Amino acid sequence: MQPQDANFLGKVFGGAILSKIDLCAYATASRFAGTICVTASFDRVDFHEPIEVGELVTFVGLVSFVGRTSVEVTIEIFAENVMLGTRRHTNTARVTMVAMKEGKSAVVPRLLCETRDDKIRFLEGKLRRELRAKHTEERKKIYAQFNLATDEELDQLLVLEKLA
Repeated sequence: MQPQDANFLGKVFGGAILSKIDLCAYATASRFAGTICVTASFDRVDFHEPIEVGELVTFVGLVSFVGRTSVEVTIEIFAENVMLGTRRHTNTARVTMVAMKEGKSAVVPRLLCETRDDKIRFLEGKLRRELRAKHTEERKKIYAQFNLATDEELDQLLVLEKLA
């Protein structure tokens, strides 16, 4: 990572890492799907440790789950101090990409789960997808309730929030 990647604390700016995560997810998903893939969502990015300017950063992308047209990519990020010969796991990210052909979403190949780890990753990815869908529906219902509430009901909710 280079000086222009630094934040105000002298560490690598999270946005620089997010940009490279997106590129890694694109390359991983597109290679798997055999077509262009576009970002549908950053499902999660965990920043375990800061990355120092000057460290060599490696992004390892792996297809962890596929739907009909979507590919979930898990990306592990490692920072290496080449002078000291030390390597650290700094980030983990999950990005959902959608395969595209002629401007429309395209069906992706099935993911062959050959090893125990492959099977576990796939099942975990399937569960993440189901939980995201459930969470989205629950959130939409609650937001609708907020929009239908009177000002007095909203004030009551705010008072309860302050007490929590």
